[in-house]
Amino acid sequence: MKRLFLLEDDLGLINGLCFAVKKQGYEVEVARTTLEADKIWMNGNYDLVILDVSLPDGSGFDFCKKIRQTSKVPIMFLTAADEETDIIMGLDIGGDDYITKPFKLAVFLSRINALLRRSENFNTAVTELNSNNINIRLLKGEVYKQGKLLELTASEYKLLCLFMENPGRILSPEQILGKLWDCNESYIDNSSLTVYIRRLRTKIEDNPGDPKRIVTVRSMGYKWNTAE
Repeated sequence: MKRLFLLEDDLGLINGLCFAVKKQGYEVEVARTTLEADKIWMNGNYDLVILDVSLPDGSGFDFCKKIRQTSKVPIMFLTAADEETDIIMGLDIGGDDYITKPFKLAVFLSRINALLRRSENFNTAVTELNSNNINIRLLKGEVYKQGKLLELTASEYKLLCLFMENPGRILSPEQILGKLWDCNESYIDNSSLTVYIRRLRTKIEDNPGDPKRIVTVRSMGYKWNTAE
């Protein structure tokens, strides 16, 4: 049975979400403050974490950063903070999805199921990806270029993994957004994706102005080049 961890301070929302996820066959543990969350997280093993951003004694962003120091567990933000900068920050620090309130319960449950499926696929996949002098150690979440460790954000890391898992295949912006982020397209859109790709290129390309690894295919999308 999958175990979920929910950090949320709205009691009414807690009751509704707990009822819904238990009907789906999941167990759920709840914390209403970051102090409670610290204690519960240390004593449990969870398959998915759901975090509110604004909490009585802190921020879900900070708790996400703490989790990412030791765990790759899928993290979903569930919050009224719907500014584009908040959403991008949540994804960059390690969030896998971002749902803004109000939301439809069916969509929420669908997102949970999608994250859990992705996590299962990741755990059964290969442990390393190698191409074009880039090495990804999936179990450690580390990326090396010609043996040198690179510092990537969580979003950059997921984007690079997607490209290297699909060598030579043209991926449209819609395909990339759909595979990496289930967020509302009005927030995570093609413009945001362009920014992510430009930032990733500055870290993995020898000459970001003339990229040889992540190449643009005009009017179609992007692809990972298998040979420099």
